Amino acid sequence: MLSLTTMDAPKATVQRARSLRRRLTPPEARLWVALRGKALGWRFRRQHPIGPYVLDFYCDRAKLAVEVDGSMHYVGANPARDARRDEWMLGRGVRTLRLSAILIRDDLDAALRMIDHAAKGLD
Repeated sequence: MLSLTTMDAPKATVQRARSLRRRLTPPEARLWVALRGKALGWRFRRQHPIGPYVLDFYCDRAKLAVEVDGSMHYVGANPARDARRDEWMLGRGVRTLRLSAILIRDDLDAALRMIDHAAKGLD
């Protein structure tokens, strides 16, 4: 299987990822400060384009996507859309860990433990 770091994404998705990197949400920014520079022993990329999607955070070595879900992810058609996206990722060997923005705000240490466990395949 090709590394997903080299998987082609449409030009529009790459451009959207670049734009999103410049305007992280407060929970994404807080998590990025904690993840950057292999702080957990894993290298993550932020706003990483894969196929038609942009992942909030992605670790290629663990084949793990970490998504920060704000309140909009829990209403209307969004849960089904997120499930389809997660299934698409899983079909390419990427597991998705979804964390609520509230968890990151209120208990960053717990969020980091969950990420580390998922990266190790202990989830």
